[in-house]
Amino acid sequence: MTARLWTTSLALAWAVVAATQGAKAEELKAEVIHWWTSGGESAAVKVFAEQFAKAGGTWVDTAIAGGVNARTAAINRTVGGTPPTAMQFNTGKQFDDLVENDLLRDVDQLATEQKWRSTMPEAIVNAATRNGKMFAVPVDIHGQNWLWMSKSALAKAGATEPTDWDDVFPALDKLRDAGLIPLAFSGQKVWERNLFNAVLVGKGGNALWVAIYGKRDTAAAMSAGFKAVAETYGRLRGYVDPGAPGRNWNDATNLVIQGKAGMQIMGDWAKGEFAAAGQTAGKEFDCTILSREGGYVMGGDVFAFPKLKDPEQQKAQLLLARVMLDPETQIRFAQKKGAIPVRLDLDVSSLDACAQKAMKLLAEKSHQVPAQELLSPPAMTGAIEDVISQYWNTPSMTTDAFVAKVAAVLKDPY
Repeated sequence: MTARLWTTSLALAWAVVAATQGAKAEELKAEVIHWWTSGGESAAVKVFAEQFAKAGGTWVDTAIAGGVNARTAAINRTVGGTPPTAMQFNTGKQFDDLVENDLLRDVDQLATEQKWRSTMPEAIVNAATRNGKMFAVPVDIHGQNWLWMSKSALAKAGATEPTDWDDVFPALDKLRDAGLIPLAFSGQKVWERNLFNAVLVGKGGNALWVAIYGKRDTAAAMSAGFKAVAETYGRLRGYVDPGAPGRNWNDATNLVIQGKAGMQIMGDWAKGEFAAAGQTAGKEFDCTILSREGGYVMGGDVFAFPKLKDPEQQKAQLLLARVMLDPETQIRFAQKKGAIPVRLDLDVSSLDACAQKAMKLLAEKSHQVPAQELLSPPAMTGAIEDVISQYWNTPSMTTDAFVAKVAAVLKDPY
């Protein structure tokens, strides 16, 4: 442990003592609703539970498969008067209604005390801030546009690892010719959108990304650059296998882990599955960002805390927030989850090669591309997702028709 890590951890220990003075350990129970149920995700959430227990708390796990299902359950319970202690959201606008209805507790005092605004990327801080106060605890940064590659599959096919979207197709062709699945894919709406977004930022560029999702610029949607993105995305349909529709994302990752598939576009949570399978970056698999501009689509997870009347539950919330951002917890969690720490002031030398690539990219603010969820309200994100899914699943739809549908979504008020 470095001197800085030891000092910070010691300070956390004293803060925990102060926060829990006079309270019995068994009273500091925290029911946490989350959707981390895959192998890598379960290993990661266990880090939070163990660290919370070491600090004197009791983690009550309420895992609900599927982000939409978990968020819906958490919101319904909060609105209905039986809220959990903490609940998971993606970094972005998913908890806006709860803030507007005065159902969430702000964590701004803790954010100021621990200097979150100077240790986290500005886009992440902004995504957790409403009316000048932070209402959620960011716990990680996930890069959404990673390309994962099986080194054994590429070797079998005689394919070279691609570095941008111009040379990805020759590699996919060789994988197909070798009898392998070229592109492991989860045919669900959210992952159809995730693949499209990887092409948008990687081929279209950072400025086009912001124009579409940030500025809602219909002229940008009608541009030649956006049409080229749509054409590239449509071309990828020919490289997925017949079993893709409805497949879970982690099952697609497992095809790459087994060497049955050559590549997958997925966020860095997929790295947790490689780790759970005992594989090492640079040995059995490799990773890259297909973007000449180094655009790193930066999302993540946050935990929000409903307003509670019970003083011991309020103490449990603060204790949980402190534990989640403790340096040791951040590093251990990132190692299991596949993410990188949300705090950029930590020693990350113990993290894997892919995480090191991510940290180097994020060191330059120009590479920090806010995820769609940070820029668009959920209704707009859902509408875009529907259009992308329709295009992916309707090969007869022309690029011009798709572009027109995207432009129509951008015009709608949200």
